Amino acid sequence: FFNISQITISSSGVSLSTDVIRECMERGININFLTYNGQPYAQISSPNLVGTVKTRREQLAAYNDRRGVDFSKEIIRGKIKNQQNVLKYFARHRKETNPNIYKEIYAGVAKLDIHFRELSELEADNIDAIRPQLLSIEGRAADSYWQMVKLILEGKQEFKGRERRGAQDPVNSALNYGYGMLYTNIWGAIVLAGLDPFAGFMHVVDRPGKPSLVLDLIEEFRQQVVDRVVIAMLQKGTEIEVKEGKLTDKTRKTLIGKFKDRLEATESFDGRKLAIKSIIQRQARRIASFLRGEGKYKAFIGKW
Repeated sequence: FFNISQITISSSGVSLSTDVIRECMERGININFLTYNGQPYAQISSPNLVGTVKTRREQLAAYNDRRGVDFSKEIIRGKIKNQQNVLKYFARHRKETNPNIYKEIYAGVAKLDIHFRELSELEADNIDAIRPQLLSIEGRAADSYWQMVKLILEGKQEFKGRERRGAQDPVNSALNYGYGMLYTNIWGAIVLAGLDPFAGFMHVVDRPGKPSLVLDLIEEFRQQVVDRVVIAMLQKGTEIEVKEGKLTDKTRKTLIGKFKDRLEATESFDGRKLAIKSIIQRQARRIASFLRGEGKYKAFIGKW
């Protein structure tokens, strides 16, 4: 158990003994359950591994003041910066081999800079006042980013654009599966930091089944953890197999291994080299500290 950080189950017909569940809960090991296509549907975590009451109170209070605004703006800034860095990562080898594509990708990177300026001009006393503008910036930046991903994958894999639930093409199926795995990591980190996963800011939805804080924090990690892995696989000629609208067992096994390796890969963070899975936990704790008034929140920006 000392070598286990979490357990994720994505197959049907799996049984767990209560002894195993209890041992995991006592050691802070979350048990995650995913559908065949990577959609999370349940998580078991210890009721004792929660933070202070003060953290929860401040999290709820922050929804109505500037903290919710500042946090949401920083999440979008981090997301766009990571989109740029992923594009740069896949453009760098094309400078000599395909200069036209290289220039086009960098034009797309420059286009994303426009949204930074829009973001800096937004000011409000609470998140409700500017949520539509924030989501508009996020959406338009995403459209530009996925157009460049389509260009990068040209000749390797057909990719018509980003689709979420219900997608059956190889690229979107792999992305959705990866996001599902990342989602469980984000959720676990948020719970361990003593935060309420359902009390978010930017993607707030006040109805059951929508953990909005998980949906907020995942945005700054999607590109560096999932997009980069899927694009790299296709660039190297790895086939993503889909049968009857679902990823094959072989492909799912490959993706699980690749995503696990990426989460364990190190990045520079706060002047140190840390595994990305550790950075996710630190970012969740940083949110808690920020909400308690103990410093600023700064998004994770991956290297390229």
